[in-house]
Amino acid sequence: MPETTTTQATSIRRSSTPRKKKKSQIPIALIVLVFIIGVGILLGLKNSTMAMYWGFGCIFGFILQKSRFCFTASMRDPCITGSTSVTRAVLIAFAITTIGFTAIKYGSFITNGTIPGQSYVMPISVATALGGILFGIGMVIAGGCASGTLMRVGEGFSMQMLSLVFFIIGSLIGANHMGFWELNFNATAPKVFLPDVFGWFGAVVVQLLVILLLYIAADKYEKKKMGITDEE
Repeated sequence: MPETTTTQATSIRRSSTPRKKKKSQIPIALIVLVFIIGVGILLGLKNSTMAMYWGFGCIFGFILQKSRFCFTASMRDPCITGSTSVTRAVLIAFAITTIGFTAIKYGSFITNGTIPGQSYVMPISVATALGGILFGIGMVIAGGCASGTLMRVGEGFSMQMLSLVFFIIGSLIGANHMGFWELNFNATAPKVFLPDVFGWFGAVVVQLLVILLLYIAADKYEKKKMGITDEE
């Protein structure tokens, strides 16, 4: 039998085979929705703040899952595929949060003279660099950052479930040894709070300019890697 005839016969058999109907996930979605609402109501009866956290967490998780937003991908994809779409999305998120958090902090500062979260301005030290390197290696091996790992745990990925276990173990070890790093490295390391250097408005402008330059660089990098010219 000629090869073309065999191919045609195979195609006919495949097309005549009925496709397995996909199972509807609507009932599961309704059950999950009822569960989310039920837990939210129970939390609201005890503590309205906890109910707000629950709702925000569910919404944020849904957005992460649908957008496939991952900090690891923003650093990994430019090196592997040349794509910077996620990188640029992260930069846009940084720009939006810069404006939002500055408004919250400045509003509190002019109202009662305090700055929320100022105690969390961490010093620039060897501990910062070493922690960044270790976390970068870990999230590449695990295939996701903290948000990406949690998102994929919700999707049922066993690899990310294992990563989450060691993520927790590593966090506990780090918290246990934090005193050593604070005493030997962070105590004398410099802290940089941009409003103290440039003023509130100047700090926002400087940070947004840096983000803009990084965005332009990421866009040009992708075009160069993909062989796309400006005319296209």
